[in-house]
Amino acid sequence: MTRMTSSTSPPTSSIHYPNTSPISSSTQPLLSDQPDLELEDETKSAVEHRRRESVSMENQLDEGMIQVKGENRITKFVWILVFIAALSGLLFGYDTAAISGVLVIIKDDLGGSLTDWQKEAITSSTTFGALLGGLLAGGLSDYTGRRLVIVLANVVFILGSLIQAACHSVPLMITGRFIVGLGVGLASCIVPLYIGELAPTKTRGRLVTMNAVVVTLGQVVAYAIGASFQNINNGWRWVVGLGALPAMIQLASIGFLPESPRILLLRSNVHSAHQILSKIYPLATTHQIDQKVEIMRRAVQQSKEINDRTTFRQRLGSLLRIGGNRRALIIGCGLQISQQFCGFNTLMYYSATLFAVLGFKNATAVGMIVAFVNFLFTLVALRIIDPIGRRVTMLLTLPVMTVALILVAFFLHILTSETGGVLVEGTDYPLSTSLLVLLSMLVYVAGYATGLGNIPWQQGELFRLEVRGIGTSISTATCWTGNLIIAGTFLSLMNAITPSGAFGLYAFFCTLSWLFCYFLYPETSGLSLEEVSFVFEDDFGVLKSQQIRREKLEKAKMAEVDRLIGDEVGV
Repeated sequence: MTRMTSSTSPPTSSIHYPNTSPISSSTQPLLSDQPDLELEDETKSAVEHRRRESVSMENQLDEGMIQVKGENRITKFVWILVFIAALSGLLFGYDTAAISGVLVIIKDDLGGSLTDWQKEAITSSTTFGALLGGLLAGGLSDYTGRRLVIVLANVVFILGSLIQAACHSVPLMITGRFIVGLGVGLASCIVPLYIGELAPTKTRGRLVTMNAVVVTLGQVVAYAIGASFQNINNGWRWVVGLGALPAMIQLASIGFLPESPRILLLRSNVHSAHQILSKIYPLATTHQIDQKVEIMRRAVQQSKEINDRTTFRQRLGSLLRIGGNRRALIIGCGLQISQQFCGFNTLMYYSATLFAVLGFKNATAVGMIVAFVNFLFTLVALRIIDPIGRRVTMLLTLPVMTVALILVAFFLHILTSETGGVLVEGTDYPLSTSLLVLLSMLVYVAGYATGLGNIPWQQGELFRLEVRGIGTSISTATCWTGNLIIAGTFLSLMNAITPSGAFGLYAFFCTLSWLFCYFLYPETSGLSLEEVSFVFEDDFGVLKSQQIRREKLEKAKMAEVDRLIGDEVGV
């Protein structure tokens, strides 16, 4: 077999991608120097068959097309990995919702009653920290590996939680919230990326969504704890301090988390990557795992060559200069902007404050209902995200959110018609209208949780491996930038354009998000990480992605029929 030799030209300022798929960029079987991974009892005919098979795999784009018995079922090993990794989502969700109850019960424990400005500063300081943490996480993980960044996120989060629990002034509270935000930013960027790289192609969306499920579970837990401590002196200190518990559990369990197989292949550690894939696909033969590793390594090899001949700055620039990378970045950032500007996090941060003004006696408990609906419909997303697809789910749920927000704006307009269009604390608002506001918000939350609440966090699948960490970081930072704007302006926005106007504005952004998804967002469900990169080569790939998905489904059905026929013949 002929070895392809690469050019030895000096590094350049640009990155070149061939017109063909990254899998076919080399004609040498990349496991040919790994005899320990070959079957030991092969005959000459079997070896010849393997050689012909290797040639046929040159244009293979997807390791998921190597059919393995039982690959549609998620193994116990994978569930354990996802559960441990998703504990970061629990602390993320817990902190997001905990502050809502804390702002209500903190009273004058920090030296006086909090002003609107101080509430916005305490809330948005976490978001600013998350923005910086998200920017740092992806690029850092490309050098240290994904697992070490998860460790760092836990350490930072524990530190910030303890500072909050012990503080007695607004500046120190803001400092603790900022440090917690760094941990949240690191975790929110790296955990979905880590799970996506470990997950089998056919269940990747479902497994990454598990992180969103745990995030929403954390929000429910936070509201429940907040309601429990609402009437206890300094109870808010327990609320923020208990946020360190998930981080401590994950830190103690980190030994169970392996490094991402693609990171291992970047480090030329083929044997360890082979072992991990063998656990992910326990019913696969050694030969099938060899094939999966070989196809995966071809893509990794191209990324490694690019990393070796370029600097970080050049790869960062390639996100804008190279069409495929630029389009992936537009989708990643666009989805995250949509998630934030739809206004959902105003409910997470300020729901207790809002419901208290509307006249609900236990506002934190009402906020828990919102969090529970969010959790419940994220479970719905878990079931539909792979079979129905990301794109279709977004196109179906965004109109639901838009209509629900218009109803919220309408009922708030009626509710505040006698108070100058603004919510005035202490006013005896009609309970029936307040309940209609709550019901409309619950419909909105259901639509959000099914689609926009989790699909943007599939962002790691959009980028080529050599820019995946950087691209994911920028997308995550975009999320937290939008969050910072929303969290830091909501109370002021309601005062400026009325509560009705604020929610009407969020409805307008939901409409823009639907148009964005309809014209630009391709279908990535069922596509391998390498195939998703291929989709963006010429354009946004809306039609191409759907065609690839249909062809794969047809091939999978044919392969299943062939397997069943083979089983019958074998019997």
